[in-house]
Amino acid sequence: QVQLVESGGGLVQAGGSLRLSCTASGSTDSINAMGWYRQAPGKQRELVALISRGGSTNYADSVKGRFTISRLNVKNTVYLQMGSLKPEDTAVYYCRAEGVGVTYWGQGTQVTVSS
Repeated sequence: QVQLVESGGGLVQAGGSLRLSCTASGSTDSINAMGWYRQAPGKQRELVALISRGGSTNYADSVKGRFTISRLNVKNTVYLQMGSLKPEDTAVYYCRAEGVGVTYWGQGTQVTVSS
């Protein structure tokens, strides 16, 4: 089992920045890719960014050039640096870790961008 704990959400004005962190504990050796998803009210959960254990990244088109995902394997932590934030980035952001045939989710952290 893997447990994921997110931190770093909050309220920020448009154009501002935030950094999210997600730390995994438990059977962390089984984790391959880690990433961030988000869900806005009334919308489906969507991919924001993913990073493999080796550092390969994948971003949603809507965040390319504004968000950066990174990972520190020795700390079992993944980060999401968010810049040039827009009101449409407002959502609950969830950390996700992919194990062997299993997916783990964090509890979510709220990000609110005011206009």
